[in-house]
Amino acid sequence: MKRFLKLIIISALIFTPNLSYAEDEYHTQELLNNVQENEVTLRYEEDDTLIDGLDQDGEILDVNFYKEEDDDDITDNVEEEFKLFDSLGKTRKKSTNEQTLFNKILKTQIVRTDIPTFLLKDELSFNYKKGPVSEVQYFAGYRGAFGSTFTGSHTTTTYDNLTTEVGVYGKFRNPNYDFKISFLPIPQKKESAQYIDYFWGDLYVMTSKIPHHKIMFGRSRGQVGIEGGSSTYTLPFINRSQIARNFGNLRTTALKVIGNYNYVDYSFAVGSSGRYFTSGMPGAEFTGWVNIKPFGSKDGKWGKLTIGAGFNSGHNQFNYNVGTAYIGYKYKKLWTNFEAAIADGYNGSAGLSRKRAGGFAYTAGWKFTPHLQLIGRIDQFDPDRDVAHDLKREYSVGLNWFIKGQALKFVINYVFCQNQGAKDSHKIILGTQIVI
Repeated sequence: MKRFLKLIIISALIFTPNLSYAEDEYHTQELLNNVQENEVTLRYEEDDTLIDGLDQDGEILDVNFYKEEDDDDITDNVEEEFKLFDSLGKTRKKSTNEQTLFNKILKTQIVRTDIPTFLLKDELSFNYKKGPVSEVQYFAGYRGAFGSTFTGSHTTTTYDNLTTEVGVYGKFRNPNYDFKISFLPIPQKKESAQYIDYFWGDLYVMTSKIPHHKIMFGRSRGQVGIEGGSSTYTLPFINRSQIARNFGNLRTTALKVIGNYNYVDYSFAVGSSGRYFTSGMPGAEFTGWVNIKPFGSKDGKWGKLTIGAGFNSGHNQFNYNVGTAYIGYKYKKLWTNFEAAIADGYNGSAGLSRKRAGGFAYTAGWKFTPHLQLIGRIDQFDPDRDVAHDLKREYSVGLNWFIKGQALKFVINYVFCQNQGAKDSHKIILGTQIVI
């Protein structure tokens, strides 16, 4: 009987996103006595394996995205890796209800936006009884954008394939070891690199044998700044900020140690300064990042505050050093963050540079509903601090429509580009993202 009441209380607390804001202590008792529309009921077998979440019509709901709070801020690679692999390790049996794949996707309620989510996670997840691998989840992602740029009376239009990715997350038979492999079959190739250099995405193994830690080895995203090291699928705007796309947004081969606690998380990596798959070892590189979370894992009464700083230093033809600082705050429907960086040479996705550069980006967002978000950003970049009057500023406003969280969304961005060394311009960008 106690177990039955416990399950009902959990169901009542998570039956819709909107009621999570309710403060009336008597609502809980009301929910126990009355069946609510779209209420989630959790069913268990004798071994406590979660079968599915069903609404009162017997349709499947994805309860994983009701049980945890949406951080609703830019999530760096440290937190993302913990959440994705922890989710992969939770086995979930399929519902016995018969319905089409389209209807299942239509009924799936995904409201989290702080981590990448997948429309076909259950259909593309498989367990193996034999062999070194026990569980895998295949995935694919696509991001594309149609843009129009207005410079004076001149107009240009483009369509960019921002990301096309396929891959697999997996767990070895030993539950302490995971892996990820991904490919970019239509990469944004540069003339100075081979196709294979951009064809490979992530390629690493990871162990979680040490509590609160993950140790990775292989090719993965480097944590140079928060937005510079965050997932492509959780970006607030179509394009990263100027400091993120110049100093960060890179993959490198390294040994990385990631730690995650209530009040602090961190990432330290030592590896190659080469950015391409075939780069070899042109030099050594260190990348470190530390986040302080003063409010820890409390009930959210004071919101979520994150204060972070990082340093990237290495040698590739010459020495380069990049320092970054970050502060982010989230409270209910509001989130805001500020990130600044300064460089004495850098080695980001924009390529190697000896220049002493710097900049900052301030971003704020407001969620009107779990599916509709308004965002704005002020972004400044100084490509060479030794040269006067060459600042580049971008003022951006955007609207994100999260149809199914980050798994299916539409985006519209307006960007005013104010350049001291060139003509000002205006951009309107329409973007689409789908992750399965």
